[in-house]
Amino acid sequence: MADRLLAFDTASLYFRAFFGLPSTLRAADGRPVNAVRGLLDFLARFITDYSPTQVACGWDNNWRPTWRVDLVPSYKAHRVAYGVVEEVPADLVGQVPLILEVLAALGLSVIGADDHEADDVLGTFATVAGVPTDVVTGDRDLFQLVDDEREVRVLYCGRGVANHDRVDAAWLLAKYGIDGAGYVDFAVLRGDPSDGLPGVPGIGERTAARLVADYGDLEGIVAAAVSGRLSPTLTARLKAAVDYLGAAREVVAVRRDLDLAPVDLTLRAAPADPVRFAELAEELNLGGSAERILAAMNLRGAGPS
Repeated sequence: MADRLLAFDTASLYFRAFFGLPSTLRAADGRPVNAVRGLLDFLARFITDYSPTQVACGWDNNWRPTWRVDLVPSYKAHRVAYGVVEEVPADLVGQVPLILEVLAALGLSVIGADDHEADDVLGTFATVAGVPTDVVTGDRDLFQLVDDEREVRVLYCGRGVANHDRVDAAWLLAKYGIDGAGYVDFAVLRGDPSDGLPGVPGIGERTAARLVADYGDLEGIVAAAVSGRLSPTLTARLKAAVDYLGAAREVVAVRRDLDLAPVDLTLRAAPADPVRFAELAEELNLGGSAERILAAMNLRGAGPS
């Protein structure tokens, strides 16, 4: 079996599971477990469908890194509850430690980096893995990782896990008229309210895509404005946003060079700690979700049992 990495944007998936599955899914002691069960089902589905030999679960050690906030203070500011604490439903907060414990018992590697987001971890893996890589996420910003030459795709769950898109260069070209390399500058120009990035006022998705397609990158676009090749209106809008452009590009661009500790990503054929996983499956009433992840690992696992 040829090596293939399946890299998960873990929080993106467990948030989706939490809001997509009923809160009536509970452990024997009454604790909610819908995010735990839903995440396991998502992992099982993708492992079964994409046959990876390696699996990585990217983790947000900091969902709003200080260095990104220093560059663009509005970055994710609307998601803050108090100080730097993310506004997350209480029933989900309590499930996050359970998710970590279940993944550890399974032996699925959870990787984060101090003051960085899961996006940066996934960007680094996609760049240095050296094997075909599928990144599973609901975050469009990771479209910047798409690279046919390096065999990196994004499995985008924006329309749901069951209807996810296989985002490659052809998909991006059909959707936006750009490639993965142009996505960062496109996103900077267009903006993204979900991340608190305002974009350039007056430049929407179509204009942003056309500018990137015609002039390559922000430097080329600014040069076109300076040389009079853009309309006076566009030139004025870009000039007014020049300070934002450079800072936002650094915020949107995921890191690809994190110094991550060595970790064995090999997908096991059975849990690393089968006794503990069995205990958790019973305590948390994981039911069919536990059975499905075990079946997926047994079917696709290339590593030790």
